[in-house]
Amino acid sequence: MEANSTSTAVTTSTADRFSAEGWSGEEGLHWVDQRERYTRMHQGITDRIIEAAAVEPGAAVLDIGCGTGDTTYTAAAAGATRVLGIDVSAPMLAEAERRRTPHEAAQVTFLRADPQTHAFTPGAFDVAISRFGLLFFTDPSAAFANIAAALRPGGRLVFSTWQSPDRNEYFTLPLSVLAARIPMPKRDPDEPGGFSLADPDRIRNLLTSAGFDHIDITPVQERPWIARDIDDALTYLRAIPLTRSLLATLDAEADRELELALRTALAPKQTDDGLRLGTATWLVTARRGETE
Repeated sequence: MEANSTSTAVTTSTADRFSAEGWSGEEGLHWVDQRERYTRMHQGITDRIIEAAAVEPGAAVLDIGCGTGDTTYTAAAAGATRVLGIDVSAPMLAEAERRRTPHEAAQVTFLRADPQTHAFTPGAFDVAISRFGLLFFTDPSAAFANIAAALRPGGRLVFSTWQSPDRNEYFTLPLSVLAARIPMPKRDPDEPGGFSLADPDRIRNLLTSAGFDHIDITPVQERPWIARDIDDALTYLRAIPLTRSLLATLDAEADRELELALRTALAPKQTDDGLRLGTATWLVTARRGETE
């Protein structure tokens, strides 16, 4: 089985994919298209973030990398008086706005801006939350310092991030099938992307340098719902922008063989209520240091 000789490399860089333009292009459009899937897939993580954030009535909450608004609206439902969702993706924010009910209009607002550089009002928020929204900063040190400045002294930060790829069946199972047949793009583990905060020591160092204390990094292992069945899972995998670019390197015969291999690998993961794959994340909590 060979890749198409006219297209043997993936040329879309990580920097392009996870830039503001990338998130307003195919990456963001993919998340809008698959919103209901991702909402269900990440429901357990969303619930853990909101529980750990301990949002109190009257709290002001900042949702960083809010995407289509799952965590934003969940924070509002938990009792926050004011929730600001910030993201760089125009299509994802448009979807988040579309979901807002008249009842939520007084609580929830959205802002298209880069949380790494946006000039927040100092100390304006009691809590900052993020579900996988802190992984794509070009300068994470500056980003965490900016987030700290947006929190009041003693304000809380709660976020989720992926553990290393080898601990995540959700990534390793399909990628191992692909990697046996397609040259995979190489990346620096510290560059912006899904695993840029996989190392707990890096997380702790970044947070400490930004002025956070009371840092806790808790491992979370789950087997979330991914798809209704194998056909639905394959449709989803083919829709992911990176996978789509990889599959474009295959001729028709190679593509058929790859699909058969994926079906074989995914078959044991089917359950009575859908196809499930294991995930491993970190749930991180921290507090902005008190002003002396």
